[in-house]
Amino acid sequence: MDLNTVREIRDARHPAPWRPGDAWLGGGTYLFSEPQPHLRRLVDLSTTGWTPVLEADDGALEIAATCTIAQLSRYGGQQLRATAAPLFEQCCRAFLASFKIWNMATVGGNLCNALPAGPMISLTAALDGVCLLRALDGGLRRVPVADFVTGAGRKDLAEGELLRSVTLPARALGSRTAFRQASLYGLGRSGVLVIGTLDPQDGSVAVTLTASTVRPFRLRFAAPPTAAELSEAVAGAVADHEWFDDIHGLPQWRRHMTFRLAEEIRRELTGDAGR
Repeated sequence: MDLNTVREIRDARHPAPWRPGDAWLGGGTYLFSEPQPHLRRLVDLSTTGWTPVLEADDGALEIAATCTIAQLSRYGGQQLRATAAPLFEQCCRAFLASFKIWNMATVGGNLCNALPAGPMISLTAALDGVCLLRALDGGLRRVPVADFVTGAGRKDLAEGELLRSVTLPARALGSRTAFRQASLYGLGRSGVLVIGTLDPQDGSVAVTLTASTVRPFRLRFAAPPTAAELSEAVAGAVADHEWFDDIHGLPQWRRHMTFRLAEEIRRELTGDAGR
């Protein structure tokens, strides 16, 4: 879609004062998908040259905000040797998008849109991701992904602040993972997406709820929970008004499927079908 109110596109490598009507331009798959009458200038991040994925000496991964879904998929399938590697492709496939979207949409854009069905939110929240945010004055701050998304379409991002990258710690990448997704349609948007992780070092379990809820919920257990403990934790964490409601699923259905898929994940990770 043409953005006929935009008068200028600026290279992000050349700083300039932020002004009303500015917006960061990553892949542009959201910006160009619907009218944006409030925009006057786009600040193009495609020229920054940020490396899509960097592996630190300690095994942590830094994923640039400009990393595309296609680049992340290739890295997860061809280069990443961590136990959690299959989760990258599972979450990338949750887009159910065309090759054009895969090659343009970015990890940063998916997080900053803060839509409940955003699978990059699911992936990075489930692996204890931490956002690196850069203010207009160059100041940096770090916010866990699970706290960065605060509601449907809402995020902890100040005016002009930029999401630079997301870092996934090595310990989380070494976790065993389980993935479940549900949609009302065969090729529809995620209505429920639940990810479980099992830490091989201490046996702790975490269950991350997304798509069915207005924001990510990360439930942690020091030891593998029983079915009753997991059910109680989900019920206690998500308030009635925090189940998402739109054309892709009623809150009652999303809640029911979340409990069901969370229990499937518990059984898969613990090998326990009877408790």
